[in-house]
Amino acid sequence: MKTLNHYVIYGTLITSAVNAQAAKTPAATIQNINAMNTEKLNNPIVKQAIDALQSGDKQAWFSLFTNDAQLFDDGNKMDFKTFFEKALGHERFTSIDKVEQNGLHLYGKFHSDQWGDFKTYFKFTIGAGNKISKLEIGQAG
Repeated sequence: MKTLNHYVIYGTLITSAVNAQAAKTPAATIQNINAMNTEKLNNPIVKQAIDALQSGDKQAWFSLFTNDAQLFDDGNKMDFKTFFEKALGHERFTSIDKVEQNGLHLYGKFHSDQWGDFKTYFKFTIGAGNKISKLEIGQAG
């Protein structure tokens, strides 16, 4: 019984320490930990896609793409659906540094729970019905 009580007390102490640190951190900082400025995104379809990526919203993400959307990762053709089923909720931009080609090409810093932090590009191709038909992603220099 002492062991069980010890863990409960220990858990409470950890929670108290985390809450004490959070109390010292401005609320705006806490709210913006995963937020990112998307003002540079001037293509509404790309903005919707990045918003879905950032929030890990699979339904919103997949609804923006054609059924046969193509994905290329550093030039290698990948299975779009399988790739993003795994990636959504675990990968996101931390900043968007440059937008080109009428808002279809994005360059910025990226975080992947699996691969860490790196610079990346996303290049969208929008086809019929204003759906994304192709996405090229990869590490940017």
